Amino acid sequence: MDDAQVSEQEWRQRLDAQEYAVLRQGATEAPWSGRYVATKTAGVYRCRACGAELFRSTAKFESHCGWPSFFEPASSPAVQLHEDRSLGMIRTEVRCAQCDSHLGHVFHGEGYDTPTDDRYCINSIALTLEEES
Repeated sequence: MDDAQVSEQEWRQRLDAQEYAVLRQGATEAPWSGRYVATKTAGVYRCRACGAELFRSTAKFESHCGWPSFFEPASSPAVQLHEDRSLGMIRTEVRCAQCDSHLGHVFHGEGYDTPTDDRYCINSIALTLEEES
C-alpha cells in the first residue's frame, strides 16, 4: 500500500504513541530530548514513518535550538512546506513529501553561516539515521 493511502488506524499500529503524536498530529518533542540533537554520525536521515530519504548528515549543523537542524533537504522534492498558523504565529511546517508526516518547521534568514541560511528544525523522533558504511 502507498504510504499516502495509509489510514490513521494503520499509522496508530505502525507508530508508538509519541511517534504518532509528532508525525501524524503535529506535536513537538521537548527541546534537547531527541536522540539526534548532537549526533555527528555520517549518514542519511529518513522519515520514521515511511523510510523516505529526507536529509543528509552533510547538511546538519549545530544551531543550539534543541532539535536537529539542517540547512537543506536531501533533494528538493523530499519535503513539502506548508503555512502553519498555529500558536498565534505564522511559521512554515515541514512535511514528508512521501507520506505527509509532520517533521518540524523551517526558518529563513536567521543569520546562520550555512549555504542557504535556512534552518530546518526537525523532531528527532520523526527521523531514523541510516549510517554510512
